Amino acid sequence: MTSDPLAPLAALPGVAAASDQAREALGRAHRHRANLRRWPVTAAEAALRAARASAVLDGGGLKLDEQLDVSATSDPIFAGALRVAQALEGGETTLVGVWQRAPLQALARLHMLAAADQVDENRLGRPRAEPDVGPRLELLGQIVAGGSAAPAPVIAAVAHGELLTLAPFGSADGVVARAVARLVTIASGLDPHGLGVPEVSWMRRAGDYREAALGFAAGTPDGVARWLVLCCRALRDGAQEAMSIAESLTE
Repeated sequence: MTSDPLAPLAALPGVAAASDQAREALGRAHRHRANLRRWPVTAAEAALRAARASAVLDGGGLKLDEQLDVSATSDPIFAGALRVAQALEGGETTLVGVWQRAPLQALARLHMLAAADQVDENRLGRPRAEPDVGPRLELLGQIVAGGSAAPAPVIAAVAHGELLTLAPFGSADGVVARAVARLVTIASGLDPHGLGVPEVSWMRRAGDYREAALGFAAGTPDGVARWLVLCCRALRDGAQEAMSIAESLTE
């Protein structure tokens, strides 16, 4: 029996190839000339697009191309997603450092940011008091803190899927799950500046996204493989979104 709980997942059909494609696409995005020196600008735009798309997936009322004053938005789902995205913006942030040292502490902070306008203050950052929630979060924390040698796209997808399945807080869980996937890609060095926007791909294929998440939750090999491949492809597509952002600075 392997000591790495994610080791078998990279061997599932299509997963290794999709993971490699995601890594290659994000590498190209980081090497774009606009991202070599002006990445804080492109990262800020990526964060905004990520927040909007993630909010839409959780029922927010915004559209990706809608113009608005982000400082005065009245949409609590988008406001929470934006706070989360800004906390991760640029890659080398305090929250990324917390994630690397104490992932469950960072997870609680993400929920506080995401759900601040949606639930009572005494529920912010507090997982549900269900018997399986605490142990599963502890195991997830161990995995993302170095407990697996699986490729970063796979770890990000597993963390994402597990948090969607577990819904540990009972509010803003989707925004938190997608933020954790982003945190994994940043902290692992897969996307160190947070330039990719996989959230847009998930939003545009919301039906496939939700169906694949259910397959992951069911735990069948086919279901897990489909989820992992979908998430890796979203990272690849998110790298293309990053390239389009970078190209807009060089026109």
